[in-house]
Amino acid sequence: MNWHLPLFLLASVTLPSICSHFNPLSLEELGSNTGIQVFNQIVKSRPHDNIVISPHGIASVLGMLQLGADGRTKKQLAMVMRYGVNGVGKILKKINKAIVSKKNKDIVTVANAVFVKNASEIEVPFVTRNKDVFQCEVRNVNFEDPASACDSINAWVKNETRDMIDNLLSPDLIDGVLTRLVLVNAVYFKGLWKSRFQPENTKKRTFVAADGKSYQVPMLAQLSVFRCGSTSAPNDLWYNFIELPYHGESISMLIALPTESSTPLSAIIPHISTK
Repeated sequence: MNWHLPLFLLASVTLPSICSHFNPLSLEELGSNTGIQVFNQIVKSRPHDNIVISPHGIASVLGMLQLGADGRTKKQLAMVMRYGVNGVGKILKKINKAIVSKKNKDIVTVANAVFVKNASEIEVPFVTRNKDVFQCEVRNVNFEDPASACDSINAWVKNETRDMIDNLLSPDLIDGVLTRLVLVNAVYFKGLWKSRFQPENTKKRTFVAADGKSYQVPMLAQLSVFRCGSTSAPNDLWYNFIELPYHGESISMLIALPTESSTPLSAIIPHISTK
């Protein structure tokens, strides 16, 4: 049984007018939009699966890559991201610092790493700039032994996610001859709801899955005041949304669902953005 919910965890970072000379959208919105574009592509290829991604993580990995790119590749990355990392390095550092700030009260850690094939030469400016902007570490691994390389990368991910993710890569994803570089972003989040759900209010209710079938599943419930509303996509399909803040009040979970149970999520997902 596969349930498909578009859940986006966004960090609220207030940095006014930081990107006016790049794009009318703020830098954090641009980063999230890049992640949402990737999300849409994944959903198209796996329409009945649960999909969980980190828009900030995707933007970070692309940003790390952009710092080492040149020529056509660099132009393509900047076109997708809609900003140049070199020009906004200080701003990106502020955003990263705000996301993991202890003032958030919620536990948030963000870690980045570049795994490089043994004996490969990495230019010093690339290493220095990535460390400065993304607090990124560079490690050498033996990609000629895919199993060993996977063990090294998975061990790093397991440590950074506090044992929550212990098997990110499998050996078949690494080509012992062609693989030179693997960039990884790990995000760990642990937060308490600002308005807590009480276990006694959990009851079985009807859930309509992506395949149109209905299931009785345990659902949380509470009576409280939340920011919520309804809106329509350009194709005139309506959907509801609600914001559930965590107790630090700087991070929220945004949930969107079609107003009519007969409307598939695939009809509204392409229209979800930060605008």
